[in-house]
Amino acid sequence: MLILGLESSCDETAAALVTDDGRVLAHRLLGQEAAHAPFGGVVPEIAARAHVEAMEPLVAAAFADAGVTLADVDAIAATAGPGLIGGVMVGLVTGKALAHAAGKPLIAVNHLEGHALSPRLSDRDLAYPYLLLLVSGGHCQLLLVEGVGRYRRMATTIDDAAGEAFDKTAKLLGLGYPGGPRVEAAAREGNPHAVPLPRPLKGSAEPHFSFAGLKSAVARAVGHHSPEDIAASFQQAVVDCLLDRTRRALANVPPVTALVVAGGVAANGVIRGALEGLAAEHGLRFVAPPLWLCTDNAAMIAWAGVERFREGLTDPLDTPARARWPLDPAAEAVRGAGVKA
Repeated sequence: MLILGLESSCDETAAALVTDDGRVLAHRLLGQEAAHAPFGGVVPEIAARAHVEAMEPLVAAAFADAGVTLADVDAIAATAGPGLIGGVMVGLVTGKALAHAAGKPLIAVNHLEGHALSPRLSDRDLAYPYLLLLVSGGHCQLLLVEGVGRYRRMATTIDDAAGEAFDKTAKLLGLGYPGGPRVEAAAREGNPHAVPLPRPLKGSAEPHFSFAGLKSAVARAVGHHSPEDIAASFQQAVVDCLLDRTRRALANVPPVTALVVAGGVAANGVIRGALEGLAAEHGLRFVAPPLWLCTDNAAMIAWAGVERFREGLTDPLDTPARARWPLDPAAEAVRGAGVKA
């Protein structure tokens, strides 16, 4: 089985060809960091226009890299949401056009499912069910992954995602964009205990995450401490929150095979190390995708397509693009901005 995957939900345009035995035959990705850096964050209209310009050449390059043609593909998987709606439409419409022209099935992939299943691309021994910490620029959730399309949300953020907090902290400290790696680099030179910052909801009976108050505390600390100390203290606060909430979730889920982390923030080495220690405390395997598979990419979308196609799951050509698309629609709404997730 050979699946073409397309990703364009935020600020990376990507195309990949992946087989059902986990071989990535080709992966092309074009980021937009230079375009968004002057604004300190992603500008949706700029992102959408860049996707339009980049998608077709990237698809052609991926086919050339793999030495195959559209006729060799069994199905086309494209991100259909959630994400910036203009960008999502670019990848999805491209996927629909290719599927229609070649008479191939379309698989409309939830971007979050791409992240949720990506560890199974890099670790073929990872079995269901597993507890997933999905932590990125737009989402922060704990999910019980029971199978393809079977997700139970254990916790979500009631305001901001952890990745968004990293980006805003980088902007407040003048570190540049993207914020995650810039904050991590600055934190290596700082003292993680120098700045007294809050750990929102730590120890709370409520299962969810919150990072808005931490962002505000960082803003108040600017000018009173060095950027390196603020970065290190902020990063440690995020680690403490993630560990506390994940530890609580582990105490409230049925037996799982592993503790898994995915999403862009999973590329942070300090966070990965702390979660690995938590898994060891509970006698669990710790699984994290390689760094390139943590951030947005098309290989994970193609792999989600593989997993869905195996189950006979395909989608009609009138499938809509979605700005919001929860993995667990049955999860109860939470207070604050958490209703989005």
